[in-house]
Amino acid sequence: MPELTIVEAVNQALALEMARDDRMLVFGEDVGKTGGVFRATDGLYERYGDKRVIDTPLSEGVIAGAAIGLAIAGWVPVAEIQFLGFAHNGFNQVVDQLARVRYRSAGSLSAQVTIRAPYGAGVRAPELHSDAFEAHFAHAPGLKVAAPSTPHDVKGMLLAAIRDPDPVLFLEPLRGYRQVRGDVPDGDYTVELGTARIARSGTDVTVVAWSAAVQVALQAAEDAQAQGVSVEVIDLRSLVPIDVATLADSVTRTGRAVVVQEAPLTAGFGAEVVATIQEEAFFSLQAPIHRVAAPDVPYPVQLLEEAYAPNAERVLEAILATTRD
Repeated sequence: MPELTIVEAVNQALALEMARDDRMLVFGEDVGKTGGVFRATDGLYERYGDKRVIDTPLSEGVIAGAAIGLAIAGWVPVAEIQFLGFAHNGFNQVVDQLARVRYRSAGSLSAQVTIRAPYGAGVRAPELHSDAFEAHFAHAPGLKVAAPSTPHDVKGMLLAAIRDPDPVLFLEPLRGYRQVRGDVPDGDYTVELGTARIARSGTDVTVVAWSAAVQVALQAAEDAQAQGVSVEVIDLRSLVPIDVATLADSVTRTGRAVVVQEAPLTAGFGAEVVATIQEEAFFSLQAPIHRVAAPDVPYPVQLLEEAYAPNAERVLEAILATTRD
């Protein structure tokens, strides 16, 4: 089983599905001749040509809007928004149009669209590039949101997303694009949307994270183990739908929970995770649930990125705090 980076897993999934389904189209800014700014679409233009791998204008509204029309016409579009921070330029098309196609057509139409978007800290990008806006889109009924953290899950979930009859926003961790490596099967497989993964088993505290924050949580769990605290790490993988059963089972066993997100604290998706745990495992809780997040300020200039984004030290503090509560 080859070891791949996350960006290599993305590329492999796209190439495999394009070979399997000739209805699939890949388009976005610089995805064709350049192969994408992170080379996620490298080689696809040469293999499938400019009718299936298409460079678009710099307009997220056009990218999302074209995907809707293409899907209704029977194609399977996989659109790339170069950074999730730019997705607000196409917010109306994604949230008010794409997510509602099935509802507005009374079930007569569906939009088999996948929108890929890298996001989060890790590359010291300029303003508006690294913002973690996943909660904005998770709030849109009709839109599924996936945020895997490992190469294995990225490939399997991207294939599942592309084949899903309804639209999926597929978030890819910038921090993990080349830093995270893992075994990835060569062939065709899928990882079901709506399923979480137990990334590390433990008995004292449950830490819930997704995307790049999973690696932060795992490091904090290792540090906590050295202090005698056994931490279970849940890789949420799918925000919408969310795996309620795995969350409830884990916190019921451990009695304590910490939720980690890259986004600013207020009204982030972590709040939804906290509410879910409160509803499903309230009588098992032995301490208040702690959240670790970015501060409620705009994403800072590049040199302040490490101070802004949650790190293992802050997560460890929250883990130890919940054991003292």
